[in-house]
Amino acid sequence: MNVISRLKMTNNNTTDCNAVSGDAVSCDNATSTQCTIHSPEDILNYDKRIDYLKCSIASVKDFPKEGILFRDVTTLLEDAKAFKDSIDLLYEIYKDCKLDYIVAADARGFLFGSALAYLLGVGLVLVRKKGKLPRECYSEEYSLEYGTSTLEITKDALHKGDRVLLLDDLLATGGTAGAMIKLARKSGAEIVSFGFIIELFDLGGAKLLEDTYGVNVQSLVKFPGH
Repeated sequence: MNVISRLKMTNNNTTDCNAVSGDAVSCDNATSTQCTIHSPEDILNYDKRIDYLKCSIASVKDFPKEGILFRDVTTLLEDAKAFKDSIDLLYEIYKDCKLDYIVAADARGFLFGSALAYLLGVGLVLVRKKGKLPRECYSEEYSLEYGTSTLEITKDALHKGDRVLLLDDLLATGGTAGAMIKLARKSGAEIVSFGFIIELFDLGGAKLLEDTYGVNVQSLVKFPGH
């Protein structure tokens, strides 16, 4: 399905094309790891390309429960142009950061992380839910709305001084992302930045990652979190 047909959706699959676009910034002010993170001014047709991505993401009412407006990244994946451009934009932002690995989150982060790692010519390290990785792991528990969950990373996947980009599809409150940061640091890696396809900007996740963990955040598309 292309963007034009998706714009005609109504009821439970409506597309909000008036979201706030993401702003890329220099990492010099956000992290101790020096690199070049390219800003929108450096990237050809950045705003137009971000607008296309926004319109490729369906908004589903009352999912997974009543009162939630769910931003469905799977419709972006179904749109070949949008999927390609999401990877190309991340590549253009991070191509001069001299990375060693992409560290991607279970599960949709794997889809974007593998494609980006291929373009950048770096390795891919998986962060998975507890019990999914076969070798010895570091574990990190984090809070959910009801209860807790645990993420793990293989202990020998990263080493001291490895320069990594953390990547996930969605940033909301920052709980999952915070656990990923802790796992990467347990491994001795240097976190260059944390990249997201979608950010729910009013839920405070970016502020948490930047203020509490000192990690630079780059999000392609920003929506309100209602």
